[in-house]
Amino acid sequence: MNKTFVAVDIETTGISVTKSKIIEIGAVKYVDGMEVDRFSELINPGLSIPPFITELTGISNLDVVGKRRIGEVIRDFCEWTEDYPLLGHNISFDYSFLKQAAINEKIDFNRKVCDTVKLARKKYSFLESRKLNDMCDFMGIELKNHHRAFDDAKAAGDIYLKMLEEEEGKVNFNGKSLKEEEYEPYSFFYKPKKMSKITDAQKKYLTDLNRKHGIVPDYVVEELTKNEASRKIDYILSEYGR
Repeated sequence: MNKTFVAVDIETTGISVTKSKIIEIGAVKYVDGMEVDRFSELINPGLSIPPFITELTGISNLDVVGKRRIGEVIRDFCEWTEDYPLLGHNISFDYSFLKQAAINEKIDFNRKVCDTVKLARKKYSFLESRKLNDMCDFMGIELKNHHRAFDDAKAAGDIYLKMLEEEEGKVNFNGKSLKEEEYEPYSFFYKPKKMSKITDAQKKYLTDLNRKHGIVPDYVVEELTKNEASRKIDYILSEYGR
């Protein structure tokens, strides 16, 4: 069974790939079931982190001041992962954000994936919850900082390896025995979202509106997408007028 992979988790400002930004990437590289390397970095999203995200993750606006933007970090991350499959707890969420970030930078990033949530649903159907923290409690895995990328990535990797140990008869959680091919990484199709950069006209108009109404933006105007800029402009016009 496959024991060579990169366990990954991200923290974001929200759940929408087109509207939200990555604020942290954490990952652990495993070769034959042994940890060989780690990746962990906070990312400046170029906008204010919502209070409920700070409450959930503990990541504040001050924590990301001076940190690199996703455009730089995603290049390093893609190179660091080599051609390893990506594993995560609900990996479709993490992969979609990472894939879109790579696309935005014109980086070719295609990896097979493995989802511990899907495996847990098949193997432990008797559990009321297959959430990451509940799976850790169930398997006796330590999870110190839930909703921090590195810790959650490490937990997902540990959960997967515990599943394989059970298949090998080394531990027993009363789980259903799964076929070897069910553990194999698979291709995940992600349809890229069109995210055009802010136009010069939008940039000027938004900057002028902010200045006119005395608005101090909690985002970097130059880093907005065309759609994001349109939403900002519409909000100002509706709240403050022209």
